[in-house]
Amino acid sequence: MPKSAATLGRWLALALLVLVLDQITKAWVLANFRLMDRQMVTSFFNLVLVFNPGASFSFLADAGGWQKWFFVVLALGISLWLLSLLKKHAEERLMPAALSLILGGALGNVIDRLRLDAVVDFLDFHVAGYHWPAFNVADSAIFVGVALMLLHQFLQPKEAS
Repeated sequence: MPKSAATLGRWLALALLVLVLDQITKAWVLANFRLMDRQMVTSFFNLVLVFNPGASFSFLADAGGWQKWFFVVLALGISLWLLSLLKKHAEERLMPAALSLILGGALGNVIDRLRLDAVVDFLDFHVAGYHWPAFNVADSAIFVGVALMLLHQFLQPKEAS
């Protein structure tokens, strides 16, 4: 197997690991919590079961159902684009790590939308009575992946104009 194919395989394995961890944690929450059940873990963190039919911060959550297919098609389209970028950058380190995290997270949330018509969220951070919107492992991977992509851009040498 050529080196680039083996390297690409490692990055795809990272995306698969994110997807599997995401689905395992969501399955555990679904098996142990009912909607809006809350378990305090620390003074600033709870586990809670909520369903988000929208996107980040419940964007379009009340859109009447069409948003499910919009977000599924959007995520699958972006996933194909991420795969093409992953092939292009497979020999690097930071960029393919970022792309793999985003890919695994996006596909983890697509699975929820197809199975449940909404994304399972359960990580609830709060301070002084203010709660950050609940999120999940897939969302965390997407966030870290985007942060790594931004870091990659900042670390790139500037082109002479």
